[in-house]
Amino acid sequence: MLGVLYAALGAFTFSLNNVTMRRGVVTGSVLQGMALTVPIGGLSFLLMTIGFGELGALLAFPVAAMTWLAAQGIVHFVLGRYCNYKSNQLMGVNLAAPVIQLQVPFAMLLAVVTLHERFTVLQAIGSALMLGGSFTTQSKAGKSRKRAPAPLSAAVTARAAPVQQGLSEPDAQHKPAFQPHVFLGYIFGFAAAACYGSSPLLARQAFLNAPGVSTAAGGCIAYAAAMLVFSLALLKPSSWHDIKSMKRENVPWFLAAAVLVAISQALVYASLAIAPLMVVTPILQLSLVFRLFLSQIINRDYEVMNVAVFVGALTAVLGSLLVSITTDALTALLNLPLPVNEFLGFRLAGN
Repeated sequence: MLGVLYAALGAFTFSLNNVTMRRGVVTGSVLQGMALTVPIGGLSFLLMTIGFGELGALLAFPVAAMTWLAAQGIVHFVLGRYCNYKSNQLMGVNLAAPVIQLQVPFAMLLAVVTLHERFTVLQAIGSALMLGGSFTTQSKAGKSRKRAPAPLSAAVTARAAPVQQGLSEPDAQHKPAFQPHVFLGYIFGFAAAACYGSSPLLARQAFLNAPGVSTAAGGCIAYAAAMLVFSLALLKPSSWHDIKSMKRENVPWFLAAAVLVAISQALVYASLAIAPLMVVTPILQLSLVFRLFLSQIINRDYEVMNVAVFVGALTAVLGSLLVSITTDALTALLNLPLPVNEFLGFRLAGN
């Protein structure tokens, strides 16, 4: 029961992290958000490692495991996070989330190809539903439900406004409405899904080379590599200037996102430590539903919300559940007849 609670809280805090980051990048930049989330995430994992008394485990990783962890940190915390935040900035959390959630079938595809894990009819149906859900949300992407109030800060540069805010030009009588940049948002969303989907495989390879070693210490190594690569961005004068020009009103949103992403990761680790993966993974998919409601509370004026978005998100959640659950568990839950169970469990690929 405690593992289920941790997983649900992890899904909620992860959703809240995305929503608060979305609010920050309405008038801020993705680079500014990462300048806070990456270092704070690394510091959080270091504190967890010290708190668990596992600081010495940092020296227990063989070179191969450290290499895999470094790759995982760069792919997940730098490339994936940048693409995730950029997709959220371009078309909002409600439209971006179902696309980024395709990381689940992408991870399964990699597992089948590289690790020869089994891929069943049930998982194929779930993957198709997730893909269908992500496209359903885009069917009326340009039709937001209402006009939006003015952006958080009026002092937004003309160059940054079209891309960073996705807001139309204000006029004398109407405040601007959020206009999503769907094409670019989709590109960055798919890129984030690819990065996040490949991340577990990299982490798995790392811990196969270092069985029994602390996962918190592993997170420290991954974040250290991410911070090192991200710091290279500061060598570019324009990037450093962008970070230094962060607006005061955006700082609380970026700080909240940084703390929340660290909390969500810690909760996921805690849930996996005491509950089976097949229990935790479906619960984590509830983050899509949480994002819809949190977006309406915090970012109502900077999101697209309509029937297509709602139906698409629920379809993607259903697909995630089918991908994550085993046929035996589904049969026990729904009391399915044996022929149906055999059909859903038919192996399409893998050993």
